[in-house]
Amino acid sequence: MAKILYEVKQNQNSYSSAYGKWFAQVKSLETLNTRKLAQHISEHGSIYTPDVVFGVLEKFRSCLIEMLLNSKKVKIEGLGTFYCTLENQKHGARNKEDYSVREHIKGLHIRFLPEQTTEENISSREFLKKAEFILIDSLLPKEEGSSAGSGTGNGGSQNQGGSQSQGGEQSGTEGGGSQGGSQGGSQGGSQGGSQGGSQSEETSFELTISTSGSGSASVTHDGNAVTSGDSLNEDDEVEISITPAEGQVPTATLNGSEVELTESEGTYTGNFAMPAQASTLVINTGTAEGDDGFDKD
Repeated sequence: MAKILYEVKQNQNSYSSAYGKWFAQVKSLETLNTRKLAQHISEHGSIYTPDVVFGVLEKFRSCLIEMLLNSKKVKIEGLGTFYCTLENQKHGARNKEDYSVREHIKGLHIRFLPEQTTEENISSREFLKKAEFILIDSLLPKEEGSSAGSGTGNGGSQNQGGSQSQGGEQSGTEGGGSQGGSQGGSQGGSQGGSQGGSQSEETSFELTISTSGSGSASVTHDGNAVTSGDSLNEDDEVEISITPAEGQVPTATLNGSEVELTESEGTYTGNFAMPAQASTLVINTGTAEGDDGFDKD
């Protein structure tokens, strides 16, 4: 039974351009460790015992790390590709000869790029089509989650920040005389949802985007456009899509480190997890001199 539980929370970061707006977040039920995953695999038509499956998973883990530390990418067909990226210090080196690993490299990250072939595409937009979403408030007893909260979630399931507020207002009006409903109508969500949002104070970091070239590029997070100066939370997945000038190969760097791009039918895509710091994304879409615009078309 493939169901994604989610909750709708309010952005409490007063420095963010999205301050006060409501957004959906996945609500995870538990984290499976290797033992539990091995047990699950063993119980789903496997001829191997949990101990055997556990041993294979442990060997996979150690070999994956070994291969990554030997400058190799590891592609698991139908799942995606694991690879490493470097995070550089902001200041950089004045010239190539002065570059020092100890001084200028801040981190070595393990990244994952979902499978994007036609047969096994699980990139974010395609993965979205496979999921059924359930608002966590709808599973709570009525005294713990009002009908207004459910209305907010219905708006949020559209993945549209603005519509969530509208959904909350409607259900707050329809909720009758309950305190949660009336407050939900005026605040754009249920009383329970509002309290849950106010308790979530995630630290966000500004992403500055600069582009050059005559091609076009788009930067998105959860399907919403990211523009220069937007604030994102640490580990938020950011996606890049670039259509370069004819005959050109685009590039993208984050804080001086290259972002891997994958080409398909003339369009280059890539993704990265938002670092825990203010970041600069530089996209070179083509070669036209002096073209510095960010083409969103």
